[in-house]
Amino acid sequence: MHSPYLLALRYSAELCLAAYLIRQVKKPDRFAGRLFAWLMNRSHAALTDWAFAQLKIPGGATALDVGCGGGRTIHKLAEQAIQTYGIDYAPGSVAASHADNKRLIAEGRVHVERASVSRLPFTDNKFDLVTAIETQYYWPHPQGNMREILRVLKPSGRLMVVTESYKGARHDALLGPVMKQLGSSRLSGDDHRALFLAAGYEGVEIAENRRRGWIAVTGAKPTA
Repeated sequence: MHSPYLLALRYSAELCLAAYLIRQVKKPDRFAGRLFAWLMNRSHAALTDWAFAQLKIPGGATALDVGCGGGRTIHKLAEQAIQTYGIDYAPGSVAASHADNKRLIAEGRVHVERASVSRLPFTDNKFDLVTAIETQYYWPHPQGNMREILRVLKPSGRLMVVTESYKGARHDALLGPVMKQLGSSRLSGDDHRALFLAAGYEGVEIAENRRRGWIAVTGAKPTA
C-alpha cells in the first residue's frame, strides 16, 4: 500500500505536469513548446485550409498573422502575399515559425518576431490582411486588441478570426470545459459580430461549418 506521503507526491507531480501541458497549449516555450507548435500546425491544418477558402487575398498584399503558432498560416499567406509577417508572444512559437519558414525568411518575403497583439510593432495602415487562427480567445482585452489590429490595417483592409472553440459549436460541450481551464473567452457567432462592430469594423461576415464546428469571421477597416 502506498503511503500518504507517496500518494501526495504523485498527485502533486501529476498536477504540475498537467499545469505545464496546459501552459504549453496557451504559450509554448522554447523547448517542449516547439513540439506543441508543430502539433498545432497539424491539428489546425484542415481548419486553416477551410478558412482560406472563404477568403480572397488581394494581389500584391501585405499580410500579418497574429498568434502565428507553428508558422503554417504564415506559409499559406506567403503563397499569395508579397510580404508576410507573423507575431507571437510565445518564444516556442516564434522559434517554430522561424524553422517552418526558413527559406522564405532568407528570401526576405517573411518576417517573424516576438510581440503581443496588445502592442503591435508596426506603423499605421500597413497591412491589407490580418489573420488570427485559433488565438483570439486568449487575447487579454479582445476589443482593445482588435482596435490595435484596426490601427495597422489599411483602409478597407480585413481581419479574419478563425476558431473551432466558440459558444454554440457542435463540439462546445466537450471543448468548452477544457478551454475554460485555459482561461479562454467563450463567444457565439453573434458575440463575434458584436465584438467586430464595437471595435470599429464594418462589413462583418460570418462563415460557419456546422458539421465540423468551425467559424470564420471577417470585418473591414472603414475607408474614412
